[in-house]
Amino acid sequence: MVALMAIKENRSKSPIILAGDVGGTKCNLALFQENGASLDLLFQRRYATKDYASLSFQAVIRDFLRHAAESGASISSKSITAAGFGCAGAVVNDRFHSANLPWVLVGQEIAREMGLKSVAMLNDLEATAHSLDHLPSKDLLALNQGVAQPHAAKALLAAGTGLGEAILFWNGRQYHAAPAEGGMADFTPHTEREIELLRFLKRRMPHVCAEEVLSGRGFSAIHEFLDTSMRHSSFDLSPSEAAREITQNAVAGSCPICLETLDLWVSAYGSEAGNLALRVLAFAGVYVAGGIAVKILPKMQDGTFLRAFCDKGNFAPILARVPIYIVLNEDAPLWGAAYRALASAIV
Repeated sequence: MVALMAIKENRSKSPIILAGDVGGTKCNLALFQENGASLDLLFQRRYATKDYASLSFQAVIRDFLRHAAESGASISSKSITAAGFGCAGAVVNDRFHSANLPWVLVGQEIAREMGLKSVAMLNDLEATAHSLDHLPSKDLLALNQGVAQPHAAKALLAAGTGLGEAILFWNGRQYHAAPAEGGMADFTPHTEREIELLRFLKRRMPHVCAEEVLSGRGFSAIHEFLDTSMRHSSFDLSPSEAAREITQNAVAGSCPICLETLDLWVSAYGSEAGNLALRVLAFAGVYVAGGIAVKILPKMQDGTFLRAFCDKGNFAPILARVPIYIVLNEDAPLWGAAYRALASAIV
């Protein structure tokens, strides 16, 4: 858990929104207050999901509200109008499904127990997509300035524990976010080395999805593919620890195999982003979110990602004009869930 953060007091009667970014490792909760067309952060706290595995999700919320009250924010459950939760998994019929969570989240049940007007249940990438129009410019780093086509589609992908993707379509008034499961689609190699990587992984598993390569666990798989004899101490720990050591070694230039691993990973990530851009004609922009990109910014900026993104034959000149941004704010899913909850509450 990280330390709680009280930002400001609740001084008016504007709607209060409860929002959450809920995952298998951490549960990030926050309270926001409407301020005109925007939201102000009132209070935020992160919880380790495993610490509440034997309890209900509502127990986490109760603990969160207790901490909010103790912070002096003068907020009670009765002052909350609506809630929104972005979760790493699929939302079907208001119920969130994930093998990585110890809880079952049902929007209507949460609304009934808390007396809320509405609860928005979102895939985490869908939640991130809802944040894009509200993030300040400092939270977006341009990898390619490009020339955005007005009202064209946008695409979002985020590599972290898994690989998430989402699409934004213009509906005539605003952008509508739609989740996708591109991470579960087949890994598509675009170089001879990536073809060999696919063969290497196929010997180990029946289905090599994109997420097997383009996620945290992909780093150790690529590293082993490149050199089975080279092992680091973290390889006997979790995939996240192995990914951390490989990327740190690569950025520091202390291990040639780690450096080669990162180069292959970023190239494959850029190729997948280019594939997604073509599939949805994302000529208004492609956004790269998730924790990994932020941690390897120098490599994301050295041209490897962009070259692979554009390497699509006759479409290369077209893709070279697509704006590409890295989302630097890792709380983007939290903000997106909050704005989606606010929109649901005022309908």
